[in-house]
Amino acid sequence: MVKKEYFPIVSEDGSVIAKASRAECHSGTFLLHPVVHLHVFNSKAELFLQKRADDKDIQPGKWDTSVGGHVDYGEDIEIALRREVREELGIEDFEPIFMLRYKFVSTQEAELVHSYYTIYDAHISPDPVEISEGRFWTREEIEQNIGKNIFTPNFENEYHKIISEGILPNMM
Repeated sequence: MVKKEYFPIVSEDGSVIAKASRAECHSGTFLLHPVVHLHVFNSKAELFLQKRADDKDIQPGKWDTSVGGHVDYGEDIEIALRREVREELGIEDFEPIFMLRYKFVSTQEAELVHSYYTIYDAHISPDPVEISEGRFWTREEIEQNIGKNIFTPNFENEYHKIISEGILPNMM
């Protein structure tokens, strides 16, 4: 039996105002729900990206942020971040550094994204159920592929924010 997932519905300041199922949040209702992102850089300033599994309900088969996941109803943002990083990449010993929070609206949903980064040089073990593949990309490789329908729109949007706002001046 599959457990029904519930997400908090939040205001733009992040305050929880309701809850809704995953299906409701992804069905075009545009109920604002929180998600967490982690950008994993190595010490060579390369960014680890994951290729989403082909059976994902949102953006299947596209390259995306190192880690991206939903916050469960009743779950703290940092707890959700650590859970998602452990589930998706098998990483437990990392130091998340907050970058930005913003609202992202796609054709199917509305998310309040809490974005972090970390520097990590140890082994990464992507979960084959969640991720079809993963690898480190250089800035040049990313920029050569922007706009070619290879990356998720959310990744491209966030990448542009990070670069244009100079959030990672020493990394990218």
